[in-house]
Amino acid sequence: MTIALGILAAVASLAAQAAPAKPAQGAGADPAAVVQARDDAFWRAYNACDTAAFRGFFTADVEFYHDRGGPTIGLDALDGALAKNLCGGGNRLRREPVEGTVRLSILRSGDTVYGAIVAGEHLFYVREPGRAEFLDGRARFVTLWLLKDGAWKMARLLSYDHGPATPR
Repeated sequence: MTIALGILAAVASLAAQAAPAKPAQGAGADPAAVVQARDDAFWRAYNACDTAAFRGFFTADVEFYHDRGGPTIGLDALDGALAKNLCGGGNRLRREPVEGTVRLSILRSGDTVYGAIVAGEHLFYVREPGRAEFLDGRARFVTLWLLKDGAWKMARLLSYDHGPATPR
């Protein structure tokens, strides 16, 4: 995977879901189901290059760490990088989780749910104008979701171990 596409893939792995829906926060709401729905929505937005939706998925102090592209700190920096690198040129990335690798764990302080970790592996496909989509790479990811003011948002993102899309 080229360095530019690697950076793009990492940034993309941070921000790819559809327009954020208001999470169900009732007493009976399953936090794992709510986080999974938010995570799925992010990746739909990512794959659709829905830059208008991206900001709603991140905390203001979001931190994104990429093993090839370095850190991106803060919402404005991440939002700008996504708009420019993921959606600014003619090429597009599509992210697909590797079946059986994604795990979601809820974080609690006593009986209070405050966060969740989503971790796994994903594949990246490149779509270039005039060419058929092709598989470009594979990477591992960890996303820390925090529940703040009744909303689930991504606060810390790690995208690492980028390499060719070969079986592991």
